[in-house]
Amino acid sequence: MARTYLKKATLTAQSGASDVHDIVQGILTDIEAGGDDKAREYAVKFDKYDGNIILTDEEIQAACDRVPEKLKQDIQFAHDNVRRFAEAQKGTVKDIEFEITPGLIAGQKAIPVDAAGCYVPGGRYSHIASAIMTVTTAKVAGCSHITATSPPRPGLGVAPAIVYAAHICGAHKIMALGGVQGVAAMTFGLFGLPKANILVGPGNQFVAEAKRILFGRVGIDMIAGPTDSLVLADKTADPHIVATDLVSQAEHGYNSPVWLVTDDVALAKDVMARVPVLIDDLPELNRENAFAAWRDYAEVIVCKDREDMAACSDEYAPEHLTVQAEDLDWWLGRLSCYGSLFLGEETTVSYGDKASGTNHVLPTSGAAGYTGGLSVHKYMKIVTWQRSTRDGSKRVAEATARISRLEGMEGHARAADVRLAKYFPNETFDLTADG
Repeated sequence: MARTYLKKATLTAQSGASDVHDIVQGILTDIEAGGDDKAREYAVKFDKYDGNIILTDEEIQAACDRVPEKLKQDIQFAHDNVRRFAEAQKGTVKDIEFEITPGLIAGQKAIPVDAAGCYVPGGRYSHIASAIMTVTTAKVAGCSHITATSPPRPGLGVAPAIVYAAHICGAHKIMALGGVQGVAAMTFGLFGLPKANILVGPGNQFVAEAKRILFGRVGIDMIAGPTDSLVLADKTADPHIVATDLVSQAEHGYNSPVWLVTDDVALAKDVMARVPVLIDDLPELNRENAFAAWRDYAEVIVCKDREDMAACSDEYAPEHLTVQAEDLDWWLGRLSCYGSLFLGEETTVSYGDKASGTNHVLPTSGAAGYTGGLSVHKYMKIVTWQRSTRDGSKRVAEATARISRLEGMEGHARAADVRLAKYFPNETFDLTADG
């Protein structure tokens, strides 16, 4: 049985994407040349904001005071979960020292980058969780300076809950600057900030393009597209929960793909009947996003069996992957291409997006086929070192000299030759390329 599409997307995440490269490049060039003043101009133009760019301690405290106590507790709960998971991740990377051959010792060190720039979206939605995810992991990694920036709102500034989250998670500076200008300020070291070594966090197409352009002169977590989610469900799945999970991710944006992959036609048809009803029940903005995403980007695919379902999922390499099916251990062992995996109906992508502890900054648009999401490892450089005794270097020098000459790199060969001549003056070595 071939795969059957009960619903086929009419658009892809890349469809209709406007060419923003020239716009973003122009803004970056202006800000790099014009510095703080030019960044302020763009803040007024795009953010409609003319207040302090770097929040003072008093402004941070005032924002924190406006956050309800219950929300503070929820943010602290999420922060603790993300911190504990990040600490466990960090424990998987250790400094090592290994004697490769007698006398030749090599090692590895994990060194955090110095300065991290964390972008926190705050336009359509206040992404409190993005502040938690990006700042907390940078703090656990050991970055010595962490800047969090988020778009300010006219008359309010940065959303108080975002300020509170960034503050308790360990940001050294909080900046009221959105979009390309926020990314540029962190990269170029404006407003007294150190130049960022890495930029992290989700954002709109302009933020994503800015990170793409700047990659190379600064590190980035990934180049992100619209968020996407796939649900694998068999006959044991609850169609109402499946439909709810699909809708919950479709509300991210009009171009956020959601996919259902199943081997049960009856389940698929039941879910498809429920989704429009659930979308209609959403608040207006959420409803518009989810309706467009479901209409244009969603797919429902019926496969012949669970192996075909797993293969289909790996081909899509979704950012978020949910399994609501029997034998969860089989799926955990079989699936290989996803940003984050949610096993069983007792968990959901929304948990990972907000509070369960795993990071929600994840690869989109099929990038899960070659990379994972944000973690403490993204903020750390895995570097190597070596030392050797003179006897330990002997065999390495011989091999280096001959390989180098075969490659035509005489200078490399001579760096090995001089050591052999100094350390073993009474010995003769055949160091020719064909020796």
